[in-house]
Amino acid sequence: MSSELLDDVLEAHGGLANWDRVSAVTAEITVGGPFWAPRGWPDLAPTLTVAMAAHREHITTTPFPGPDQRAVFDVDPERLTIHTAGGKVVEERDDPRPSFPPFDLQTTTWDAIHIAYFTSCANWNYFTQPFSLTYPGVQVDEIQPWWEGDETWRRLAVHFPPDMPNHNADQVFYYDDNFMLRRMDYAADATGNAPVAHYTDDHKTFDEFVFPTRRRIYRSGDDGVADQRLAIITVDVSSVRVE
Repeated sequence: MSSELLDDVLEAHGGLANWDRVSAVTAEITVGGPFWAPRGWPDLAPTLTVAMAAHREHITTTPFPGPDQRAVFDVDPERLTIHTAGGKVVEERDDPRPSFPPFDLQTTTWDAIHIAYFTSCANWNYFTQPFSLTYPGVQVDEIQPWWEGDETWRRLAVHFPPDMPNHNADQVFYYDDNFMLRRMDYAADATGNAPVAHYTDDHKTFDEFVFPTRRRIYRSGDDGVADQRLAIITVDVSSVRVE
């Protein structure tokens, strides 16, 4: 499903026809914020390499959870595996999503599979959007705009199908006058569906496609206003390669 706004967003980010020729995306990222320590992971790798297929949800994260390991997530069916550098599978879980425990922000711990699943679903969607909003089963509708300070951001309400794992099925995307993504709203199933406002900026062009390179995730109130005193998760992108 498409919309006039989505068409403009796709063109501003490099064009859907160009994306159709892409097979893979690889990014170097740094992940931080106070969210991770209570999960039992105060220090993720200083830099993570995420390598993903462009048109199906398959992503490899290196190094994770150890310096000589990598996590691989695939769908149809959903499966998360952890491999050594030599390729030996040391841990695996089929259908990992239901394995998440009830969530408390301060006390709930996650194992390596939980962390890898949560970040893999997130990163694949981050680096394939906005183009993945055109994939089969995704429903997109423009809704009323949002006023952020002195700016007006147009919005897309998006529903993701079950075969495209994401934080949760229904999300809202905000775009500025240049059709750049400035914010995402979602309520991740793994974190008890607490609403967050995910801000994006510092957009840069890599291999003729545009990606935000700075992401800051804040808790959000019922009125949609973000508590920007503290970013609970940060993601900074140092490079992206599109093939």
